[in-house]
Amino acid sequence: MALIKSISGIRGTIGGKVNENLTPLDVVKFTSAFGTWLQNNKNKKNLTLVVGRDARISGAMVNSLVTATLQGLGIHVVDLGLSTTPTVEVMVPELNADGGIILTASHNPKQWNALKLLNEKGEFITGENGAEVLALAESENFNFAAVDGLGKYETRDDGFAIHIQKILDLPMVNAEAIKAKKYKIVVDAVNSTGGIAIPELLEHLGCEVIKLYCEPNGHFPHNPEPLKEHLGDICELVKKEKADLGIVVDPDVDRLALVDENGELFGEEYTLVAVADYLLKNKKGVAVSNLSSSRALRDVALKHDSEYFASAVGEVNVVTLMKDKNAVIGGEGNGGIIYPDLHYGRDSLVGVALFLTHLANENKTVSELRATYPSYFMGKKKIELTPDIDVDSLLTKMEKEYQNEEVSTVDGVKIDFEKNWVHLRKSNTEPIIRIYTEAFSQEEADSLGDQMIAKIKSLI
Repeated sequence: MALIKSISGIRGTIGGKVNENLTPLDVVKFTSAFGTWLQNNKNKKNLTLVVGRDARISGAMVNSLVTATLQGLGIHVVDLGLSTTPTVEVMVPELNADGGIILTASHNPKQWNALKLLNEKGEFITGENGAEVLALAESENFNFAAVDGLGKYETRDDGFAIHIQKILDLPMVNAEAIKAKKYKIVVDAVNSTGGIAIPELLEHLGCEVIKLYCEPNGHFPHNPEPLKEHLGDICELVKKEKADLGIVVDPDVDRLALVDENGELFGEEYTLVAVADYLLKNKKGVAVSNLSSSRALRDVALKHDSEYFASAVGEVNVVTLMKDKNAVIGGEGNGGIIYPDLHYGRDSLVGVALFLTHLANENKTVSELRATYPSYFMGKKKIELTPDIDVDSLLTKMEKEYQNEEVSTVDGVKIDFEKNWVHLRKSNTEPIIRIYTEAFSQEEADSLGDQMIAKIKSLI
């Protein structure tokens, strides 16, 4: 089992030994560290934090520990209960709160849980801030409130309603156009909170909803990561029901995968591509994704006389670059849509509304829309090295080997060839170089990965 402490939060498996798993003591310690860090950095009394959780089995227990600990620090708590990552992100500034904690391990299996930490904007705290929180956790230099200074506790059940209304109010969401189509849509929410939020949004958009695994009980019926090998049930049900579309979200609803009317996956990479196509068609600007995302987003941006930029891997890095470039749209190739007109966070709900608007405007089936985009295929490989090998030095050698190509060293080494690309990144935890490739066929993508492994070995 495991406990992973990172600058973006803490996650681990429930049960086991302290400091080795996400035990109650670990939850209290890291909640105390985050609360204390906020108190140290806010020049005000009476801080308020928003807390929300996905539907995983340990959620209620972890929620009780987190909210009580915050109260013990003298911090007021607004508990949204069952929620989604983007809903909590929206509600933090909506309630003028000083930060937030999302209790979710995202696409990890049911034995995992995590604390994701938000600032007063409802955005993930920076790496520098995260390091400060981790240092506080190690020092355990906490000062809890006296009995008269305990924080207040309140619950709210209007998070989804507020979030959805903000989406419906967006100028680029055309609810009437969607309603006119009377789409029939199957939703697989892996028995988490997307099973509440996504159908509620779709009903506001006049869609007929067929629910699959939408009971928020935390018993995931399949691996919760929305990848092709896990989604056979919804692909079959879309065909059986003659539905127009299938929608798949992960447990905290920040990743969006789509299934076409034939039961074929639209492609996680292409969720962002389709939304960007719609937005940039109507407003020239900038699109941003990370270095390991599909080239198709760049192609779409160029088609609309817009610009494309790539950040280092990680949502915080994407958001930072989006702000720097004043991007119209951004996200990650894993189905994460970041639409800054709503908020700077991956949001499957706004992704659904924008995609359906695009689909309705184009008057195409989902498969017909997909056929309008270039087809790329991605490969993922890795090369394991002995601990004595200097991985950074190896990557520098690779950069020099391909200096006549378009090379980025923002995050590892990415080499853009004319018809394909390769991205080499070192693991933070083991002597491994991860190799991501993309080409016009799966065979070519895999072959390029093998070529890179051979080249790396020749340089050792």
